[in-house]
Amino acid sequence: MADDAPFYAQDAGRKLARDFESRAYDLRAHLKKFTDETGEEAISDGFGLLTESDELRTEYVDYSSDAAEALNLVHKYLDAVADSLRKVHRNTEITDEGVAVLFGAKGDGAKK
Repeated sequence: MADDAPFYAQDAGRKLARDFESRAYDLRAHLKKFTDETGEEAISDGFGLLTESDELRTEYVDYSSDAAEALNLVHKYLDAVADSLRKVHRNTEITDEGVAVLFGAKGDGAKK
């Protein structure tokens, strides 16, 4: 294979998928903690008897909801990237096995 020819490094691809999956998992855990600590009930409890601050409390609740929604979208994106990388890895293994069989290697069944 020529040095400048593109190829898929299976170990690197597998590791990259696991890294994205790990980041998505970590983010989900942080998001749960964030939501628990900054949800409407937590914010309302934090303001206590400051009834004159209802408008400010509402702003904090809205900000918290928007931030949680944004973090959830990032979590879903990271999870989707991890899924896509796992599919690329699986497809590459199946393709490599098929090519090897074409060149005379004995196939041991494609992993699905």
